[in-house]
Amino acid sequence: MARLLSVNVGLPRDIEWKGRTVHTGIWKYPVRGRRRVGRLNLDGDGQGDLSGHGGEQRAAFVYQIESYRYWQEQLKRTDFVHGQFGENFTVEGLPDEAVCIGDRYQIGGALFEVTQPRVTCYRVGIRMNEPRMPALLTSSGRPGFYFRVLQEGEVSAGDEIEKVGEANERMTVAEINALLYSPNHARDRLERALRIEALSPGWRASFEALLQSQTTAAGGGNAGLAPAAAAHPVAPGFQPLKVAAIDQESEDVLSVSMRHPNDQPLPPALPGQYVVLRLGPTGGGPPLFRSYSLSGPLSTERYRISVKIEPNGAAGTYLREHVRVGDVLDVSSPRGSFILQSGQGPVVLLSAGIGATPVLAMLYALAAGRSTRTVLWLHAARDRQHHPFAAEVRRLMPALTHGRSYVCYSRPGSRDKVGEDFDATGHLSRSVFDEVGIPRAADVYLCGPTRFMADMKEVLAALAVAPERIHVEIFNGSESMTPGVIGAATRAPHVPADDANTGPLVSFARSGIAVHWNASAYQSILELAEACDVPVRWSCRTGVCHNCESGLVSGAVTYEPQPLDQPADGNLLVCCSQPIRDVVIDL
Repeated sequence: MARLLSVNVGLPRDIEWKGRTVHTGIWKYPVRGRRRVGRLNLDGDGQGDLSGHGGEQRAAFVYQIESYRYWQEQLKRTDFVHGQFGENFTVEGLPDEAVCIGDRYQIGGALFEVTQPRVTCYRVGIRMNEPRMPALLTSSGRPGFYFRVLQEGEVSAGDEIEKVGEANERMTVAEINALLYSPNHARDRLERALRIEALSPGWRASFEALLQSQTTAAGGGNAGLAPAAAAHPVAPGFQPLKVAAIDQESEDVLSVSMRHPNDQPLPPALPGQYVVLRLGPTGGGPPLFRSYSLSGPLSTERYRISVKIEPNGAAGTYLREHVRVGDVLDVSSPRGSFILQSGQGPVVLLSAGIGATPVLAMLYALAAGRSTRTVLWLHAARDRQHHPFAAEVRRLMPALTHGRSYVCYSRPGSRDKVGEDFDATGHLSRSVFDEVGIPRAADVYLCGPTRFMADMKEVLAALAVAPERIHVEIFNGSESMTPGVIGAATRAPHVPADDANTGPLVSFARSGIAVHWNASAYQSILELAEACDVPVRWSCRTGVCHNCESGLVSGAVTYEPQPLDQPADGNLLVCCSQPIRDVVIDL
């Protein structure tokens, strides 16, 4: 019979790692005597990052002494102690290749149910002093697993572990682990996994996404792991498009319409997506890469972008001063995941300034489909001179049965008319939302300056709009994810001081910077991005979790270490990739 060898707990602590402070509960130590297990945790235990560890589905982590012996041999180590892998229960028996999701075990006075394999992250690498550990644990089929607590009670080292029940569908921890992380996502096995009632919601959602991707014939990759930001991959590269029209939309906004030189159809876009332009500035130097939302109606005949001309903006100034009708520009295929979702529920398009561009494309799509959804267009501008697309919005609104617009001017001009040009003086605020009547169940699409978006998210939260219904587009980067890292200062993306004029050029398109690759200084594009303070997402840092998956706009990379499953065509994993020639990355 299996046996509980050690009960291990530990509260989160702050540690120094690569010049950062990480708040983590990965350090667990054996305790003597009996220890109470509650629905969410063991007494005296805690997790530093509850989004990835702990909670009802992951109340106790289990690891086997047999796996300890395996890793001692593989890593040539003799310094392991109970709790070394961050586990609460060090057990003898219960191997991952035999224990099934849904198995139930009595240990001491508590009853447990197996919910999922462990999801490894970089912190186990810190604890083990082996950065490859997240990938090694996952690829070996020895991840360990989590318990849900069905009956609270006390446990202690030496307790026997008695199996008292099992799920009807028998799939082991090792099988479930491989089904998500390895390249083979057989449909019949995904369907089997989804029949296991005990499977945790997070893993269930991943398997459902994999099934859906097979139904829609998505272009490779792992839909069960890829973040939303990488959910719509397109082929890398640029195509030459001819400038068909240039229009002054307002005092500081210019629209550029482009078509194929031979009138061939363009790759279709989704409403809200953007394209990346490669601009060759005068006076030499590297090309400029800038992302611009498509601001017109969906079309395979022409793309329209709209650009705010900033006083010191290199790309905007170049477009205004040097680009003319008939010129040819290098343009990527449409990309991005800030897109209008299907459905019949209410829609709120919420923007300020040039942030109107992606939501305007959504308004075009809704109007073209004669949508009967409730659609609210809420926009903030300085005055009529700085209010682009006002006439277009007024023209589109009558096509919507339940459409309404509301515009705030912060500093209206003397000729600006309330009720004609704008609806109120001031800023979009809670009082405006109350007056207009924002539906709590609406999907909200939010784009504008950083401060504006922070304020709007705060107001929407106060109105109890669910976070998953708030869709955000950030022009100059992306939302970072650095689990466990605390107290890090936010700095604008920049070129490192030690950048040399050699090696492949790595351009971070959304952050607007380009830097040369130095293989002796960086092990991955992720490390280079961090040196540049480019916002990035990551968790495992070894090619397992895909949180870092991003768009590869152009160029090619190699991988070291190799990811367990390849990203989708047109994407890359920045955490373990290195450029083999100039690359442009959608960060």
